[in-house]
Amino acid sequence: MFNYTAFDESKIEYFEIAPASELPNGGRLFVDIGDKPIVVFNIAGQLYAISDVCSHDDGPVGEGDLEGFNVICPRHGAEFDVRTGRVMKMPAVVDIPAYPVQVRDEIVFIGIPKE
Repeated sequence: MFNYTAFDESKIEYFEIAPASELPNGGRLFVDIGDKPIVVFNIAGQLYAISDVCSHDDGPVGEGDLEGFNVICPRHGAEFDVRTGRVMKMPAVVDIPAYPVQVRDEIVFIGIPKE
């Protein structure tokens, strides 16, 4: 799992995503960086990014309902913490990637590990 809270910043490449104004409080934004589908959430003014692929069945998770910091996969009900990508409820048992988010000059950037 890629947990941004414990990742070496020197090994991350940041990509410009969108103006911060496009992601209001309570909103979410879907982007693809290379072959990585990602969803960015704005929860109480804090931005979080996770993979938009459920580890249970490879379906999208980003359209699911939010309960606190957990997004519920709309297909089978697995839950993931949007802050870390950690699986919180079965049927998923494998965490999904979480990515660091920065806002610079009112522009949202997502960090992806350098390959």
